[in-house]
Amino acid sequence: MTDAVLQDDLTIEFTAALWRWAARRDLWTFVTLPPQVRDDVREVAGDVPRGWGAVRVQARIGLSTWRTSIFPQDATGPYVLPVKRSVREANGLGVGDPVAVGLQLLP
Repeated sequence: MTDAVLQDDLTIEFTAALWRWAARRDLWTFVTLPPQVRDDVREVAGDVPRGWGAVRVQARIGLSTWRTSIFPQDATGPYVLPVKRSVREANGLGVGDPVAVGLQLLP
């Protein structure tokens, strides 16, 4: 994983490996946001918690852009971004591949 770059108060860019959630191997893949941006995300997201601590984002991988949510992997862990099958297929990505991600945090 490369260091995250907080471009401004709402935009994060980083590279991380794509991984598959072991509990649902056929359905869910993620990238993990760098741990050092966790506090920044929480500060920008504010005090209004959403389900599972989710924060709405616009994500970009390659030429694919979509709206989704990031959420904490656990109570003290980093945030994770789910990566849809259509995005993986459009960008030729598989589990373990490094993925360059751009995120814009949404209000």
